[in-house]
Amino acid sequence: MEPRFWHEKWQLQQIGFHQQQVNPFLVKYWSCLGLAEQAEVFVPLCGKSHDMCYLAEQRHRVLGCELNPIAVEHFFTDNELAYQVEQIGEHAVFSADEVHIYQGDIFTLPHTLTAGIGGFYDRAALIAWPESMRQQYADALAKLIPANVSGLLITLDYPQDTLKGPPFAVSPDWVETHLAPHFDVELLECVDVLADNPRFVNKQVPWLNEAVYKLTRKA
Repeated sequence: MEPRFWHEKWQLQQIGFHQQQVNPFLVKYWSCLGLAEQAEVFVPLCGKSHDMCYLAEQRHRVLGCELNPIAVEHFFTDNELAYQVEQIGEHAVFSADEVHIYQGDIFTLPHTLTAGIGGFYDRAALIAWPESMRQQYADALAKLIPANVSGLLITLDYPQDTLKGPPFAVSPDWVETHLAPHFDVELLECVDVLADNPRFVNKQVPWLNEAVYKLTRKA
């Protein structure tokens, strides 16, 4: 999606993609990565996700990237965190305690910024892109993740013709075909979550699978 699309969504607060609770897959599977305390975790297209608070509570340093300034400001104000802002290159950097969010385009994020990360977490980034643009993001993510670093990827899959995204449907076949060249891919769990998503039920989507993968960047 073009940047204007996301800016309008945040301006109008049409943010149904924002989860009010920490993602259950994150809680269930984060420990399988075996990250040490104080490891830095990269969260692309982070929005104002509560998942970043969970990662900080695990004593990780959180490095987020988010296009929209309203989303970034709301993350800190919603969590009553006093923050500082500085300009570094093309990005405004919002910082408070163990959370640092680079506000701007992920495609211009310097690769050196993530060179020292210990893990990564993608819940709403990959599924934010229509298939025509998804490969560009996947390639950018691969460039930002150092060799042998692991992370969790959470996707949604459903019959795309039944609902206009985002979130867009990402099938296991797509993950295997397009991410396997860059990452070792391990499916950890896949469940039908249709009953928990009224928007999909109301649109008569027949099924909605949420999957969590462990990705490890190939050397």
